[in-house]
Amino acid sequence: MTDATGADPAARLADRTRSLERSKIRVMFGLAEEARRESDRELVRLEVGEPDFGTPDHVIDAAAEAAREGATSYTENAGIPPLREAISETMARESGVEYDPEQITVKTGAMEALSLTMMAIAGPGDEVVVPTPAWPNYVNQVQLAGATPVTVPLSADSGFDLDPERVASEIRDETAAVILTSPSNPTGRVYDEEAVAEVAEVAAAHDAYVVADEVYGRLTYDRDFRGVASYVESPENVITVDSCSKTYAMTGWRLGWLAGPQSVVDAVTSIGESTTACPSSVSQQAALAALTGPQNPVAEMKAAFEERRDFVVERVAEIPTVSCPRPEGAFYAFLDVSDLPGGSFDIAERLLAERGVVTAPGDGFGDAGEGYLRISFANGLDRIEEGLDRIEAFVRDES
Repeated sequence: MTDATGADPAARLADRTRSLERSKIRVMFGLAEEARRESDRELVRLEVGEPDFGTPDHVIDAAAEAAREGATSYTENAGIPPLREAISETMARESGVEYDPEQITVKTGAMEALSLTMMAIAGPGDEVVVPTPAWPNYVNQVQLAGATPVTVPLSADSGFDLDPERVASEIRDETAAVILTSPSNPTGRVYDEEAVAEVAEVAAAHDAYVVADEVYGRLTYDRDFRGVASYVESPENVITVDSCSKTYAMTGWRLGWLAGPQSVVDAVTSIGESTTACPSSVSQQAALAALTGPQNPVAEMKAAFEERRDFVVERVAEIPTVSCPRPEGAFYAFLDVSDLPGGSFDIAERLLAERGVVTAPGDGFGDAGEGYLRISFANGLDRIEEGLDRIEAFVRDES
C-alpha cells in the first residue's frame, strides 16, 4: 500500500520515529512482565519509579465529591484559577519561587508539560543540552520537537553532581535550553546551587532557557530544597516543571504544571489546546485538595523514603565490588556494577532471569549510566532487603 506520493505509509511512520529509541527501561519492564506470567517465581520489583503509597484519603474524597457535584466538564486550557493560585502559593512557600498564577499552566502530568515546552521553545536547528545520566524521555521530547539533543556525561567520581564547566562548554548560540533535574532521576543527586547558577548564567547569556524539572523537589533528605528560579540571576530564563505525581502519590491522576515567562506559558497553553484541550477536571480538584489540605501524608512518605534510603546505602556497602552515590533526594539508588562482566542491560537481564530481581539498566539513562543499575526504594523494606540479598548472591556468584 502506498499513498498519493507513492510512499509506503508504514515506512514513512517508521522513518519519523526511528530516532526515538525504545527505552531499555521499558524493555526490561516488558521482560519482567513476561517472566511474571511464565514463572512461578516471585519477582522483586525494584525498577518502578512511583511511590508505593496510596493517594491520601482526603484527596480522593475531594475528587469524588467534586465529580458528584458536577466538576466533570472542560476547564480553562491553563487549568482552573483556584488550582493555579494554590500552585503559586505552594511554590512561594516551599521552594522560594514567586510566580503569578497567570504564569502557570496546568497540564496532563509533568510529562506533557515538558513535551509541550520543547515544542514551544525548540525546533529544527536548535539544540537542547541534557546532562546525563538522565530520564530518557528528555531526549525523545527534544527530537519530537525537531531539535537536536546534546547529551553531556557527568562524572561518576563526583557522584554525578552537576559539572558547570562541562555543561557550559556545550552551550552556544544554537542552544534553546538546558534541562536540569534536581533531585535527579536516576541518581538521587541534588545539584549544587552554585553550579546550577553558573549554568543558568551561561544559558541566559546565549538567550537559552533552563528547564528545571523539580518533580522530586519535596523528596529531599539532607538539605532543604529551593526551586532554581529562586536563586539564579536570570529567573526570567527559568521554566519550572512540577507535578503531584511523586509528592502526593498521584502518578495515575496525571496532573502537572509549568511556571515561567508569560510568553512560554501562553505558547504551551495554546499548543495544549490541540493535544489534550485541558487537564482532567476531576484531577484538578484532587490536586487542589492535595496542595491546600493536610500535608501529613507527604511528611510520612518522605520519612519512610529516608529510612529506606539509609538502609539501602548501608546494605549496598556490604556487597562486594558494588557501590552507589548516597542519594540526596527522590527514591532511587544508582548502583555501580561496572566490576561485573557485561554491560548494564546484560547484568539487569541476568539478574531478572537468574535471581528474579527487576532493575533499570543504567545505560537506559544515557552512556554515562553504563555500568550502573538503578533501583527504586519506593517499596517495602522487606522487599528491598530481599532484593538486595538476591543481588548480593548474584554478585558473589559472578565474582
